[in-house]
Amino acid sequence: MVSRPADYCPHCGESLETITFDGRERSHCPICEDVVWHNPVPCASVAVVDRSRSEPAVLCVERAVPPGIGEWTLPGGHMEVGEEPAAAAVRELEEETGVALAADALEILDATTMPPRNGKHVTTIHYVADWADATGKPTAGSDANTARFWSPTTFTASGETFRPIHEAWFQAAATYFD
Repeated sequence: MVSRPADYCPHCGESLETITFDGRERSHCPICEDVVWHNPVPCASVAVVDRSRSEPAVLCVERAVPPGIGEWTLPGGHMEVGEEPAAAAVRELEEETGVALAADALEILDATTMPPRNGKHVTTIHYVADWADATGKPTAGSDANTARFWSPTTFTASGETFRPIHEAWFQAAATYFD
């Protein structure tokens, strides 16, 4: 199994050929006779919503690393091997913002497949949580320039850019508890 399209067998290094298997075109090693599966990478994100404000605001991070340097997004990232999705979401939240939550404080907002980027497919479970259940103060972590709360109105008026593929979950999270 690979996360990006492979040209060579990950087991023996032979050039791959294309075959039809289970009604789909698949990469196949003519030496090992194995199908080389191209599967999506699992990710998790969490939108923490502060409902104590006149307009609910969502904790976001400004990306400091590719892809999307300088764009705003929800805290999230790749799941680790053996890690439950909710545990990955709260780990990423704390790494990127300094804010901590218990995994059982999360509710599922959505689960989606993102458009492929450089052949990499991603499936993300998006969670939402109430700021009242969190501890810590928003502080930019290792792959963020800034961590802060934005309401949809304030964000729109700011002239800042949200990662296009994540903006819908930002908007949905802001109204989730209505």
